[in-house]
Amino acid sequence: QKMMFLYNSALKEIKTKMDILQEELKLFSNYDPIEYISMRIKKPESILEKLKRKNLAPTYGNMFEEITDIAGVRIVCNFKKDVYRLVEIIEDFQDVRLLNKKDYLKNPKKSGYMSYHLVVEVPVNFSSGIMYVKVEMQLRTLAMDFWASLEHKLKYKSEYCTDSISTKLIDISSQLHNIDREMLELVNMENEIKLLQEGE
Repeated sequence: QKMMFLYNSALKEIKTKMDILQEELKLFSNYDPIEYISMRIKKPESILEKLKRKNLAPTYGNMFEEITDIAGVRIVCNFKKDVYRLVEIIEDFQDVRLLNKKDYLKNPKKSGYMSYHLVVEVPVNFSSGIMYVKVEMQLRTLAMDFWASLEHKLKYKSEYCTDSISTKLIDISSQLHNIDREMLELVNMENEIKLLQEGE
């Protein structure tokens, strides 16, 4: 319960930062890249399974130091360019430590999975002082989030997921990537028309 409190506190901290950022971008830049934000904490049994897979003893020390995705934040954006813009901003947060990043947008996983992963340490103020707690951040578009959600459901019972299903998932991922690009092109076209009309 104490460890879960620690990770919950870290999630509240990063969520507050993202909420403030979203309000700032809306107010001062008329820019709203975030569609929604969700958070989760790994279940204790999942944490123990991961420690076992890493051949680590099930201690609080190993849990805190070696497992980076106990606390997770998912930020869903409208377009891929919004993902990269937010990554730049998060990297510039003065009090957040960036530990690792993986760009699965440019280099999707073999399964077709696309997302941008950041592992950060978030400062949490307690009565005894400040603790830096690891949080994994996943940034993706609406289309990527749709795909990842369905892929998880299809593969949850892996014994029923055939090679043909996996191949089809990769194909759908590619199609959604193209849809992402085409939707951005439409928005850019609309913005160009707006600028031309405002200039008349």
